[in-house]
Amino acid sequence: MSESATARTYNQNHVPRPYRAGRRRMSIYVAWSFPAEAGRDVTVLDNRFSTMTEIRRVLWPAYEDPQWADPLRFQQGIAGGLELFFWGWRPFQQFVEETTGYQVPVYQRVDQAGFHTPLDERVLADTDTLFVWGLDHMITGQDATPAEIEALRDFLRREGTCLALGPHHDVGASDDLTVRDLEYHHHGDALVPRQQRFGRYTRSLMAGLGVPVENRYGLRPAVVDGNRSAPLSIAADLDTKGWLRGVTRFNFHMHLPHYAVTTDDPDVVQVLGRQSIDMSRPPNPFTEAGNTEFDMFLWMPPAGDRAGDVILADSTIFSSLFGVDESLRTFWRNLVEMT
Repeated sequence: MSESATARTYNQNHVPRPYRAGRRRMSIYVAWSFPAEAGRDVTVLDNRFSTMTEIRRVLWPAYEDPQWADPLRFQQGIAGGLELFFWGWRPFQQFVEETTGYQVPVYQRVDQAGFHTPLDERVLADTDTLFVWGLDHMITGQDATPAEIEALRDFLRREGTCLALGPHHDVGASDDLTVRDLEYHHHGDALVPRQQRFGRYTRSLMAGLGVPVENRYGLRPAVVDGNRSAPLSIAADLDTKGWLRGVTRFNFHMHLPHYAVTTDDPDVVQVLGRQSIDMSRPPNPFTEAGNTEFDMFLWMPPAGDRAGDVILADSTIFSSLFGVDESLRTFWRNLVEMT
């Protein structure tokens, strides 16, 4: 059987989108192997996603509708938990389609049927903004190949492109079990194990592309009015492109990564948005070191032969699972209308 000439999305082959000035073509690349994640041993405590049964138990009664709870309608294992991500991303996809007229394909590195889709010209040729969401557990061994890194270099040489990287949290990196327990009690999410390390694929991409950022910890944002994230600290003077114009806050998620800048050169990466930490929570190593905010939204302006932008933002701010308000829609619109 010959390989398809177009890349495979969620159980279909993608239909390429023609270029039209002023209409941004956005694509999502989920850097996991769905079978590797869904096939994890549920008796192993660490480095796996929750089963749908565990999600129902912890969040009861939020998912007791038969749509989610009936095993004849929805998978109750890890695969069911993964399918919730696709439900959560639909409103963002619909928002972009309504705004641009273009559908937003969702590619998976390895999908439910075992089809492997590397980042290559089939994905990149009709994309202006590419989201790479690092939801792969490091233990599954997803690494960017030299060919993928070079394909992204070529993509970013194109004027007007944007690469949005979103490695998720890195909880429990320490070998000290006491430290892991501190991190767990800080974020307070019963669905997150003592060790849950994400983002091997995005980390390998960043290393290959020279993006001096590392995802660390899973930090609990401060909240106001019950369950809304506290407003972002925004460096408006550095945000010359208007990424966060009109934005006050992102949605609330119990454990978000700190995007640590690993270079001393202040011109390479601009930290545009910082999130305050809920200091009423038990401490973790990051707060014990005196930190009260973490870096949440970063921008690398074009430089050298890279004509495109690189931004870092966690995938949760594109998911309705964690709430959508006008501030978040404003952020989405800024991305869609970016020139």
